[in-house]
Parts: sequence; structure tokens; C-alpha cells
Amino acid sequence: MAEQTHVLFVEDDDVIREATQLALERDGFAVTAMPDGLSGLEAFRADRPDIALLDVMVPGLDGVSLCRRIRDESTVPVIMLSARADSIDVVLGLEAGADDYVTKPFDGAVLVARIRAVLRRFGHASGSGASGGAADAGSAADGGVLHFGDLEIDTEGMEVRRAGAPVGLTPTEMRLLLEFSSAPGTVLSRDKLLERVWDYGWGGDTRVVDVHVQRLRTKVGQDRIETVRGFGYKLKA
Repeated sequence: MAEQTHVLFVEDDDVIREATQLALERDGFAVTAMPDGLSGLEAFRADRPDIALLDVMVPGLDGVSLCRRIRDESTVPVIMLSARADSIDVVLGLEAGADDYVTKPFDGAVLVARIRAVLRRFGHASGSGASGGAADAGSAADGGVLHFGDLEIDTEGMEVRRAGAPVGLTPTEMRLLLEFSSAPGTVLSRDKLLERVWDYGWGGDTRVVDVHVQRLRTKVGQDRIETVRGFGYKLKA
């Protein structure tokens, strides 16, 4: 790397925090490691890291609350760390604005792969984004602008408006919307969305997709993205 990627890592377990920090630094990341949510928030504001790794259960300010505070101020990518794959904390973290999560105990190589996958898609968030090529969506396109009812998507300027008002999307939400808009009316499975939007070359938890779709619906309209039971989702043309 010409320039080190700066990771904020918030974890209260001393052994996990120190071991993970060393592992990430060996892979070329610069790491700021904090033991609690309040110090993590201070470090975030002072250092403005490229990505944040937040354990759900940290003292002072829990990881979900910290994620909300970060999301209020920034679209920086956030990965939650949870001790249980079936925990409600996973969903709460995603609803708070996290982009992905990793279950503890985790393999260091898996964590690095997830971090790099998130950074890749954030790095492309200002480009054409979705692999389907939203700007080629046929008659809906007008100089790179797509129209779906009162929803307007500028695929070149990476801006979205609803009824003329700007809609603030995170890079993950933008990529998800671009994926839908590249094939309006076409059902996209959760697995396909995991592959295209989250860059998962392996099986992933489809709750990540479901929560992000729900978050996207609250911003672009609940009826704009339709659930096709047993198959996936589609954008209404």
C-alpha cells in the first residue's frame, strides 16, 4: 500500500484487542485500538479512520450506540463484531448503520478479507458501482439520470432525489440501489446481492441484505422495492 489504511478497532477484551491489532498491522493496516465506546468515539473524531471495527458489547458506550453516533457524523464503513451469530445485536448493529458484521471468534484472514471487501466497494462507490451497469438501464436513463416514479438516480453524480428532495445514502445503500436500478423489474436473489454488493465470494448471512433493503426502503419509499417471497427483491419500474 502506498498509504496505510487506518482502522479504528474498539474491543474491551485485552487479549483479543492486542492480538487483532498485531494481526492487522502485520497485514499493513494502521490501527488505533480502544477499550471502550467513549474512547472509541473520541478517537474516531480525532483521527477520522478509513474504517471502524466495533465490538457490540463494550463498556461506556456500547458498539451499537457508537455505530449510531458515527453514522450521524460520517459514512465511513463500519463492521460490527458479535460473539453470537444469532444475536439480536447483529440486526441492531446493521439497523444502526453498520455495513457488515463478523462473528467472534473470528479467523484473522477472514476479518482481513471482510475489511478489504468493504473498502473495495466503498472505493468504487463514486464510480459506476453496481456490476449490472445502472447507466445502461435503457429508456429510463437520461444523461446518466434514472427515473422511477418520484425517485431520481444520478448514476454519474452519485446523487439520489425523491420528489425533488435529496436523499442521503451510505455507499453500501447506494451500491444496493444501483444494483436494483440496473435491472428494474428483475428479481435479484439475496445471494446474488451478497455477491454483487457485498463482494462475497462465499456464503454470507442474508440478514445483511434484508436489513439494508429495509433501510433503503425508508429512504426511497416503502413500495419502491418489492419483496418476491422465496426469491428476493426487485425495483418497481
